Amino acid sequence: MTRIKAAVCTDFGAPLVIEDLDLRAPTPGEVEVTLEAVAICHSDISYAEGAWGGDLPAVYGHEAAGRITALGANVQGFAIGDRVVVTLIKSCGSCANCATGKPTICDGAKPEPSPLTRPDGTEVVKSMNCGAFAERVIVDPTQIVKMPEDMPAESIALLACGVITGIGAVVNAAGLRAGEDVVVIGAGGVGLNAIQGARIAGARRIVAVDMSEEKLDDAMEFGATHGVLATSKEPWKQAFKALGRGADVVAVTVGAIPAYNDALRYMGWGGRMVMVGMPATGAMAEYEPVVPAFMGQHMIGSKMGDVVIQRDIPWMADLYRQGRLKLDELVSNRWRLDQINEAIADTKTGKARRNVILFDT
Repeated sequence: MTRIKAAVCTDFGAPLVIEDLDLRAPTPGEVEVTLEAVAICHSDISYAEGAWGGDLPAVYGHEAAGRITALGANVQGFAIGDRVVVTLIKSCGSCANCATGKPTICDGAKPEPSPLTRPDGTEVVKSMNCGAFAERVIVDPTQIVKMPEDMPAESIALLACGVITGIGAVVNAAGLRAGEDVVVIGAGGVGLNAIQGARIAGARRIVAVDMSEEKLDDAMEFGATHGVLATSKEPWKQAFKALGRGADVVAVTVGAIPAYNDALRYMGWGGRMVMVGMPATGAMAEYEPVVPAFMGQHMIGSKMGDVVIQRDIPWMADLYRQGRLKLDELVSNRWRLDQINEAIADTKTGKARRNVILFDT
């Protein structure tokens, strides 16, 4: 057992508590990673607030970067000392979804007992396959990708979720083609990356929609060609004016029901709405089905950008190293683990692009 510090959720909606936990050694087919950085995603906050249920006590956190410090038996392709990104995407490699290139919706990976316990033996849930609000994690090799030594840890961490989710939503899920028009609803961390993905894929025009003028300014910095305030009357009409027609792709990157209710209004003939943002369980959106039926429109769910991490993360890391993908600019603030509740509060204001916890390594 290794004694580590972790931020533990003991009650939904309550502040996280820094505790000393025991982390067992990796068993065959597992990897131990000592973390350098973990970003705070809105999904972590939603889980900690009880939006999607789950068992407690639990350790959240799933956008992480670090170095391999122990290997279980039968792990191939990795070595102690390798720098890696840690994702929540655990795949079996053999189910129908994995076999057809869709590991983000693997249905063959089996749940396993958590490697985390309190000193009294109480099990602590390793949430989202990671439990990365902690100094070390035990994960499956399918969840990690080797990373370059010259990338900052906080930028690597962002590739675990927010970046791949946003870029993948438009590139993989929507299948964006060069010359098509895109509307991105929500210019937060995931939305900015959807905008980057649209730019990289060759979109003709990219309209960002958000309730904040400041975030629309951010969107322009990341590649949007136009910005529309969601608080204005019938904002989709402004998007139509900017594009000259309805959008080919509309990416909803926020878990807000009003955004989902309005998303179809931005689309043109044959348009695709990509559903990325996750509202709380039980929240319901409304739409008029005759419209997508008549106009040949599509609604596409996208989990984690439909990525194959061993393919897509090295590609994105290379774009970053060429200066074609903004990662450093996504980091708003850097915090210590004992400041995690402050970092979460700052994230909830909606002003941060991404807050990142840095560990002393």
